[in-house]
Amino acid sequence: MSRYTLFFNPMSRALIAKWAFAEVGVSPELAIVEWDAKPAALLAANPMGKLPTIIHHASEGDRVVTEASAICHYLAEMEASDLLPHEEEKADYFRWFFFAAGPIETAISNKAMGWEPKDAKQEGTVGFGSFTRVMDTLDNWFKVHDFVCGDRFTMADVYVGSQVDWGLNFGTMEARDSFKSYQQRIQTREAYRDSMGTIEG
Repeated sequence: MSRYTLFFNPMSRALIAKWAFAEVGVSPELAIVEWDAKPAALLAANPMGKLPTIIHHASEGDRVVTEASAICHYLAEMEASDLLPHEEEKADYFRWFFFAAGPIETAISNKAMGWEPKDAKQEGTVGFGSFTRVMDTLDNWFKVHDFVCGDRFTMADVYVGSQVDWGLNFGTMEARDSFKSYQQRIQTREAYRDSMGTIEG
């Protein structure tokens, strides 16, 4: 049995976890999830029934990890320390990891659902400010940095890169030059091509 189980549907954020597994060189057992018949094992592991969810079959017992960003970092911690940040990179690594999981995800989702803050007061209340402010902030970073941690690919780029890649492929992010250049850089990775090619536009 594989050391990991990944509950998986190819039309879901589980592709992010699949890319993360490819980056660390581990092949999980894929437990295929049909949307209209979620398996009992998934619901037992994650009552939300959401993907990705992984189970790490550790020697001392099973460990469940949910949330794509947490799974990415967990796999780097467990399997590939070279994808973790160096001391001087930690500020950028965690800043943009959490920025992607929070403001970027929320700004894109809210806009897709037809809602955006209508004034400065609402912008101050919600955690992402506004869609434009989120795009500007990310754009400012990638105008002068190749990756999340500067010139070196880390596990944060799997998660941030997935947000940018999907956003450009599906038109939920503005096709700014810095985003397109970043997308091209991450798409050259063998692990990306092996796991994420199914969603390329």
